[in-house]
Amino acid sequence: MSLKKESFGKTSDGQAVDLYTLTNQHGLTAKVMTYGATLTAVEVPDRKGKIENVTLAMPSLAEYEKGHPFFGSVAGRFANRIAKGKFTLDGKEYTLATNDGENHLHGGTKGFDKKVWKAEPVEAKGAVGVKLTYESPDGEEGYPGKLVATVAYTLTNDNELKMDYTATTDKPTPVNLTNHAYWNLGGAGSGDVLGHQLVINADRFVPVDAGLTPLGPLENVKGTPMDFTRPQTIGERINDVKGGEAHGGYDHCYVLNKKTGEAMTLTAQVVEPKSGRVMEVYTTQPGVQLYTGNFLDGGPRSGGYKVHEAFCLETEHYPDSPNHPDYPSTVLKPGETYRETTVHKFSVE
Repeated sequence: MSLKKESFGKTSDGQAVDLYTLTNQHGLTAKVMTYGATLTAVEVPDRKGKIENVTLAMPSLAEYEKGHPFFGSVAGRFANRIAKGKFTLDGKEYTLATNDGENHLHGGTKGFDKKVWKAEPVEAKGAVGVKLTYESPDGEEGYPGKLVATVAYTLTNDNELKMDYTATTDKPTPVNLTNHAYWNLGGAGSGDVLGHQLVINADRFVPVDAGLTPLGPLENVKGTPMDFTRPQTIGERINDVKGGEAHGGYDHCYVLNKKTGEAMTLTAQVVEPKSGRVMEVYTTQPGVQLYTGNFLDGGPRSGGYKVHEAFCLETEHYPDSPNHPDYPSTVLKPGETYRETTVHKFSVE
């Protein structure tokens, strides 16, 4: 196993950005940069041993700074959408930046994806990694409390890429952290992902309006295009998706099936038939957002990637949770520690 650190350049305001390369004994490689705690590469062999990067990235730090669709970055302080950029906590209304129409998305105008995180190497038996830390000041993007957030990326010899998140605060605040990697198991840039076979361990999902914020009660997937409880190709029913039809595909949060007392559960399995690559996702989170790259347009801000050339499985709490008391709470209080873990396991068939 190896762990390598190198410079990835400097931001426009002069902050140094480093790139950490994690490699296991099977040749699987993950690369993480300190800008946005961003996963820039996951290089995985196919059934013939050919290694390719299976996650989308921008070609340079300057391109990341110009703007990108959250390729591999950590979204925070609150991943996904908060309707109209408002929520009430302990009787006080808070107003957040609205950066997605009238809604707040992925932490706001300058969320965690646009911050330079502090990094330290992590080495353990059978694993190498990097731990990144960001201190978000009280009032940043409208959120209350100073939040200290960490994410540790660890690569094991079992071909698992593990993401451990923690956070603490000095005032009650909503927290919902995720990694926003875009996956194409055929290799980044190899074409669309509509032929990937997907299973999601969820019987219910969160229905959304045209602005992609929750409509209300959770709905059952059975008998709808949302049903991935059995293997289906991503593209099989993508044109029949409701509630997001204006956006050309899936952009919905699934409610994971969890047994009482069960923390880590199988979230999803994806198989790319041509290469034989398989990715399994496990998480402690209650939900996962399936997004099919509907807004990728082939332009510079999309890294040249086109619509449906990748999919995301963002493990998280449900969107707009601060405004839905019936959803699992995302409020972190002083003295508590936010802890969530997501694992991506790679294999071939």
